[in-house]
Amino acid sequence: MAINKHTNIDKQNILKNFDFVLLFLTVLTSIFGMVMIMSATASPFKYLLVQGVALILGITAVFFLMIVDYEYLAKMHKYLYAVSVFLLVLVLIPGIGTVENGARSWFRIGNLISIQPAEFAKLFFIITFSKHISGTGILLNRPKNVLLLCVHIIVLVGLVLLQPDFGTAMVFLCMAFVMLFAAGLAWKYIVALLGVATVAVPVSWFFVLQPYQKDRILTLFNPEADPMGSGYHVVHSKITVGSGQFFGTGLFEGASQYNNFLPERHTDFIFSVVCEELGFIGAVAVIALLVAIILRCVYIGINARNDLGKYICLGVASMFAFHLIENVGMCIGVMPVTGIPLPFFSYGGSSLLTNLVAIGMVMNVKYRSKVINF
Repeated sequence: MAINKHTNIDKQNILKNFDFVLLFLTVLTSIFGMVMIMSATASPFKYLLVQGVALILGITAVFFLMIVDYEYLAKMHKYLYAVSVFLLVLVLIPGIGTVENGARSWFRIGNLISIQPAEFAKLFFIITFSKHISGTGILLNRPKNVLLLCVHIIVLVGLVLLQPDFGTAMVFLCMAFVMLFAAGLAWKYIVALLGVATVAVPVSWFFVLQPYQKDRILTLFNPEADPMGSGYHVVHSKITVGSGQFFGTGLFEGASQYNNFLPERHTDFIFSVVCEELGFIGAVAVIALLVAIILRCVYIGINARNDLGKYICLGVASMFAFHLIENVGMCIGVMPVTGIPLPFFSYGGSSLLTNLVAIGMVMNVKYRSKVINF
């Protein structure tokens, strides 16, 4: 029985704890997403090429991550945090970072490849913040430790807001809150954080949010007030969603593809395309697959061998959950339009690769968990 101290893999029983359920759900959802991207675009070859390469790289990363013990990865937390800060600062520099949809959030390489560093920063944050929390142990609620954890969050969120990318900043905050809550953060701190958030709302409105971001929030309450301006995406998305009714118009038969009715069909509003072409049945299938992945991540976290593994799994689960709620919500007009992609469905190589690497992190925890069935 050969076990390397960093990989911690029992080569005689290498498949014993391999999570075939999570892998199957992930691959099935990714392929489903690629089919919907193909259906949502008039010339799908470019998009399928990028998405296919990301899928192959991501699945490779899943198996690679199985090799290295997640505790060993967590020991590199200082370097991972430094890389996150470096990338988020680098993308803010004009000439290096590229502005798209009002935010300087991308590195562009040629005409085909775009990389969003915040996507990878989210993965590094899950590891570094999990390590930080687990390192505090029973002393989590000491004021000094809570302050340092807040600094850990604020630096990254602040850099993301400078892009500005409010949606991604909210993802970081959601992951942090879930992990802290699971760790047993005292209610006095939770109430204090909610108080700070309450104060931050008006401050952000007047000093942080850009005019187009304010319009998106106002549009949430009355998109029909400016149907050809700030409300255009929401109005057309709701019409597209409703047009599918129960069974949909049929795959590749969505009218919005041919009349250019719905913008960003293959990215932000891919769920609207699902509703249009596959109807209520397709929408339920998409949500069911993503919820199954989220619940599987939570289950693995609950049965992790230590707190570090638990926080990593909950961080991944909360990231997926926020993306799902926000994306579906904005497509049906109950959440502001933020550009948050639907995991495994929205087009984007960085997004898909990030999601697959996140799954690899969870499977790493599962392989080294204290239970092997279910």
